[in-house]
Amino acid sequence: MKAGIHPEYREVVFQDVTSDFKILTRSTLSSKETIKWEDGNEYPLVKVEVSSSSHPFYTGQNKIVDTSGRVDKFRKRYQK
Repeated sequence: MKAGIHPEYREVVFQDVTSDFKILTRSTLSSKETIKWEDGNEYPLVKVEVSSSSHPFYTGQNKIVDTSGRVDKFRKRYQK
């Protein structure tokens, strides 16, 4: 590996702003905000809009879309 060309890989806290879910993991993302974690150390904080605690697929609130009906409507409309 060449020295000096890789981003810094460090521990970062990701926070879901919609559900207040937080997880400590490693990333190359940087942030000006910091947060004090449960172990007493301060880590950079990266805020995200969607995580596994708020995404409809993982929460079981996903909607099933009838794509075949949409395709049929499209074909009927532009069949001319």
